[in-house]
Amino acid sequence: MDAMNFIFSDMIAGYVTSFDGQAQTFGLRTTDGRDFEVQLTDATYAEVMRNLDEPWQDPGGPFESIITPGKYVFAYGIFYPEPSGWKFETQRVVLVGDAADHWRFEEPDWWVRQIRSLADFYYRAQFEDGPVDYTQYRTHLTLEGQKIESTRQETDTISRMIYGFASAYLLTGEDRYLEAAERGTEYLREHMRAVDDNEDVVYWYHAMDVKAGKERKILASEFGDDYQAIPAYEQIYALAGPVQTYRVTGDPLILDDVRRTVRLFRRFFLDGEKGGYFSHIDPVSFDPRDPALGHNRARKNWNSIGDHAPAYLINLCLATGDEQYVDMLQATADMIVEHMPDYENSPFVNEKFHEDWSHDLETPLQKNRALVGHNLKIAWNLMRIHHLRPDKRCEDLARKIADTMPLVGMDRQRGGWYDMMQRDRREGQELHRLVWHDRKAWWQQEQGILAYLILAGSLQDDTYLRLARESAAFYNAAFPDHDSGGVYFNVLASGIPYLLGTERLKGSHSMSGYHSFELCYLAAVYTNLLLRNEPMDFYFKPQPGALPDNVLRVQPDLLPPGSVRIDGVWLNGREYTEFDADAMTVRLPEPAGDVRHPLAARSRYAGNPMLLPSTTREELRFRVRLVPARLRCDMRVEVSGATAELFLRGTLDDEAELAFRKALDEVLAAQPERLVLQVGGLEEMSARCARAIAFYRENMPLEMDIEITGLGDRVRTVLEGVGFLEKADTI
Repeated sequence: MDAMNFIFSDMIAGYVTSFDGQAQTFGLRTTDGRDFEVQLTDATYAEVMRNLDEPWQDPGGPFESIITPGKYVFAYGIFYPEPSGWKFETQRVVLVGDAADHWRFEEPDWWVRQIRSLADFYYRAQFEDGPVDYTQYRTHLTLEGQKIESTRQETDTISRMIYGFASAYLLTGEDRYLEAAERGTEYLREHMRAVDDNEDVVYWYHAMDVKAGKERKILASEFGDDYQAIPAYEQIYALAGPVQTYRVTGDPLILDDVRRTVRLFRRFFLDGEKGGYFSHIDPVSFDPRDPALGHNRARKNWNSIGDHAPAYLINLCLATGDEQYVDMLQATADMIVEHMPDYENSPFVNEKFHEDWSHDLETPLQKNRALVGHNLKIAWNLMRIHHLRPDKRCEDLARKIADTMPLVGMDRQRGGWYDMMQRDRREGQELHRLVWHDRKAWWQQEQGILAYLILAGSLQDDTYLRLARESAAFYNAAFPDHDSGGVYFNVLASGIPYLLGTERLKGSHSMSGYHSFELCYLAAVYTNLLLRNEPMDFYFKPQPGALPDNVLRVQPDLLPPGSVRIDGVWLNGREYTEFDADAMTVRLPEPAGDVRHPLAARSRYAGNPMLLPSTTREELRFRVRLVPARLRCDMRVEVSGATAELFLRGTLDDEAELAFRKALDEVLAAQPERLVLQVGGLEEMSARCARAIAFYRENMPLEMDIEITGLGDRVRTVLEGVGFLEKADTI
């Protein structure tokens, strides 16, 4: 082939190594250590990465002050062939933060704000800010969030959107999100559920067509390789939304549906002889070996085995603590560890199997190919399961995948993770080939971010933290749609949105409110609680008298044992003390009077009076604050009108000074007329932190009223020593 001598546009992601103000160039080193010289032009502009619903973020300075060594940046530009070699001129530079150690998506509320924006987008798209009416739900949404008129409603896309709304409620406490989750769960139960009382199982229809008030249920899948079969993964994802809703409400009807769907898996999908779950059953015989299944006869795959864990099973274990579900979760990990690694033949796991676990390399779509996201998903979920039941095999395989994938599945030039790749190489090939394209899907970026975040948080490994940050940087730079809302389905390798065919849609068979919401929820959890030592608030609204033993379980995910604890609980706005901080459980108030059988529960929106007599129908709204166990001091600022309250609990020592200054900065930014220091839970304060608040008092308006409540003798002595109490108006 002749030497390439044409210009082309592309993007380089990397760390700034130098800046030459005279030549207007800067050095950029990629994640795999290659160095580029980037030329600025008189048309080059820069911006700072922004979250959904944020305005343009101007870096606020000349290039020499914003492109500084150590910063991670994206440079979009054009390669020009020159006699001396390739020259790269950039037209656009995206910065991930203000300094080398500042990654904007690690701000404590970044992912919370993003999940709120996503929830608002899908709420508007499906309900137009009106009543939550799932008869008007449609599977397909345009890029702008408009419904594409059709009769089709798909069970799994509704369930995935329910998951999104329930997760948004967990992080925000916004009632309309929970209403959308609960009403959606009811809709699935009433319209998409089938019950076989003889077998004591529940199964879920693939879809339903709705037209002119009439419904036609569709049991067998009508999608791709699953055509005319009941795939396990569709039954699995039918539970994703309801189970996440159960974590919030404890609705016993949901638990009953889940129990009977799990029985469906054990009764019809489980291979009792050789282990594992079959990928499909026939819609008439419910037999996984029925000849009518064709290429899906007696097959097993990643989805039928591993997808139980992230879709519903981990959340079910978190919500119930039931050992039968923990055993099932452990069994999925065992099957993954025992059967999916194939490192003698490929750097990718094997995902498709015959009944005897021999490799199936001839499925019509996947053949001998790998999905990068599935490899990353395995690493992520094995670490979660390892935290519940420690198993070195799980950690070892997670590490193996995490160490291997950047070499074969990551774009180390531009950032981000590729899609489907050939599992092996032909003779003479140096790189594993991409199957169809070099585009990058939103859901596979999620798997990469969460895999490396949990590895970094669990193992305190700087390499995994770097890969987590680079993955999150690419996602936040490329996928949020700042014009229409939501996130893009696919982007080109360079991060430019790909807007053709079904990939331009924000709602489809493949995309609904699941992966993007799950990313926000868990990235917030891992970043704040495992990496940045920041407290988090979670919201629950359990039905009175519904939960077994009257215990609400609030652990946000399967995190390293002992890494997180409850710091405080509020019931209907008032502090509540009936909780076990280390077990992360809250004992609910005992319901007064007679309680009807839990399965008699009805929707809180249907006019039926829930579970209890009128004297005990008060809704239970819980806000639960979780903190890292190694966080010795919890700080929280709340602003209401002209009053700012700064809550301090624990031990405010020298190591907490920077966080304390950050909280004081937040107070100053609010410009209150009155500051209330709530220090009743503060056991100790170092002289250094006392001097910090005395120093900040000098920058507060002289007329500002300062009130201190709950002041103990030890803290009083320290504050008196720096003269702060003399400056406080009331104590």
